[in-house]
Amino acid sequence: MSTIKQAIPQKETVSILRQRNYSEVVEFFDKHWSVSLDGKGKERVAKLDKLFNNPSQKLRTIFITGTNGKSLTAHFASKLLKREGLTVGTFTSPHILTYNERFVCDNETIANRTFTELANDVINAADTAGIVANTKELLTQLAFNYFASNNVDVAIFEIDGSGITDAATLCTPDVLAITRLIETQADAAGKLPESLLQEYVSLAKKQTSVVSADQNKSNLKTLNELVDASGAQWSMPIRKVVALAYPFEQLHGRCAALAERVATLFVNNVANKNALVLTDSLLAKEKGRRGRPTLETKKQLELNPKKTIEQFWKDVSSELGGRFQILDKEKPTILLDNSCNSDAFENVLLGIRLLHYQRPLKGLTLIVACEEGAVDPELFAKQIRYFFKKISGHIILCPLGKTAGWQKPSWDIEKINNAFKAVKIKARTATHFKDAFDTAKKLVNDRHGLIAVLGSTGVLQEYWIYKGIKKVS
Repeated sequence: MSTIKQAIPQKETVSILRQRNYSEVVEFFDKHWSVSLDGKGKERVAKLDKLFNNPSQKLRTIFITGTNGKSLTAHFASKLLKREGLTVGTFTSPHILTYNERFVCDNETIANRTFTELANDVINAADTAGIVANTKELLTQLAFNYFASNNVDVAIFEIDGSGITDAATLCTPDVLAITRLIETQADAAGKLPESLLQEYVSLAKKQTSVVSADQNKSNLKTLNELVDASGAQWSMPIRKVVALAYPFEQLHGRCAALAERVATLFVNNVANKNALVLTDSLLAKEKGRRGRPTLETKKQLELNPKKTIEQFWKDVSSELGGRFQILDKEKPTILLDNSCNSDAFENVLLGIRLLHYQRPLKGLTLIVACEEGAVDPELFAKQIRYFFKKISGHIILCPLGKTAGWQKPSWDIEKINNAFKAVKIKARTATHFKDAFDTAKKLVNDRHGLIAVLGSTGVLQEYWIYKGIKKVS
């Protein structure tokens, strides 16, 4: 930490070099989301990064980009890489209750004190140098500093959109993972414009391994061609889905499979590139060993059976605390799922059906709240109609409350409800989350029932606030 502080240009100005406490740092970040939204954030962070001796250039990194499942993929990859004995940092977004959630090192969320110290360093450095940066840019620099100060073996960055303006792309990725691509620009067959796919591929450098979990063959073919033309290394796309517990098997299983490939590429191409003998690794390929194992090797394997990747997935939790979670200790059970577009809703609705087939639900209510433009009303109404043909229940449409500045405006409930009426779905509406949740508890009064809170991050935040929780682990 001291080397970072010494990198800040010193000025005899108390207002610039003030030391904010944790609450003041949070207040500062909440107010600065809309500052300098001009697409030049990468240039600003490059200047800021230089003040700290360019920690971004000292990190081995993995980029996770795409549409659905970025945070899940980063979460699973970090667990795998940690299991391989590496020190892993992850920077994801958004957060539910605290900014700390965005910064994880070795599966531990950053402590308040460390977060406050690093935030003061970054804010004061920007102020002193006259760099007018927004919150996302400042948080990205904080991540560079945090991971560098912890000497991580690898830092995983969740990249916004196609990543053109994301300041995290100052780093050079060893692996680029592209999750499922669900974009409004896709044609009826799901194919995306080559120009958009090129934006994703542009994040890769010559030494970067690129892998995708997209399921559109045309997109994958174009991605392959673009990667080859760039000089990066194309890896076969993800075909399988890791078997995880219901209701998280669908999207989560594909993210787990992508994370497994990402971790394998990093372990074999970077972390253990020159290793000859590897022990207790789930992913590493031993170098220099050919043909059948010797009798001695077989004997050792019998005495000390090697753990398998299948055992790892069987033991690992498929949840992401606060955002994708099933709270089965609650009565009734609560399902939280950060479904923020039609594809994500399709996955979670299928997951609920599979959960119901496995263990019949005695009552079901969906509480849904989304940001403006997150879903197509007509398509969403058809998805819900099909869902309720398979399983009976209720749906409550809820507006998003006012939260931190990174949240977009709430959806138009009246517009969504009109789409529901057009396909003869009877939906309830609520003026706020508390009203919706209280109604849901009356509708589902059996301990074996399910209340599913779905939609944009803001509605999950409102759930935890309603429960009186101040920190999500």
